[in-house]
Amino acid sequence: MRQFKVANRYAKALFTLAIETNQLEEVNKDIQLIEALDHDEFKRILLSPIISSDKKVALFEAVFGGRISKLTQSFFNLVFQKGRVTSLIEIGHDFAVQYREHKGIKIMKLTTSVPVSADVKEDIRKRMQAMEKYKKSTLVLEEKIDAALVGGFIVQIDDALFDASIRH
Repeated sequence: MRQFKVANRYAKALFTLAIETNQLEEVNKDIQLIEALDHDEFKRILLSPIISSDKKVALFEAVFGGRISKLTQSFFNLVFQKGRVTSLIEIGHDFAVQYREHKGIKIMKLTTSVPVSADVKEDIRKRMQAMEKYKKSTLVLEEKIDAALVGGFIVQIDDALFDASIRH
């Protein structure tokens, strides 16, 4: 089975369990905390086939113990024991996607040639939010700078692309 299918199934199981136990917000914060850890050596240890799953569980508990919920800790212990640690990043990503879908949150990617002020970003976000298609959604802005643009901006929400830019 491909990695993304495995990750999707595990993420869906965690998401469903979090809803059933009324811990969705807590588990989402846990996933964000785990994804925020950007330590190469920690990742190498977790992905190493030489290190046993028991040692990986112990390491995970040492790093995150007391900082994440019992449900999240138990879930990742199972992931380690089943040898699915290579899907860890994808599980976190898929969980975040399912969480956003459940909450009606959409990522709005704004691409400009130079950084723009908070007022301009908010104005663009409000104009997009006013569109019938996005009225029931919460738009979260992600900004990207692209020097290839001469002016204007590009907005991407899901598969929709709004291009009001000028390129060389």
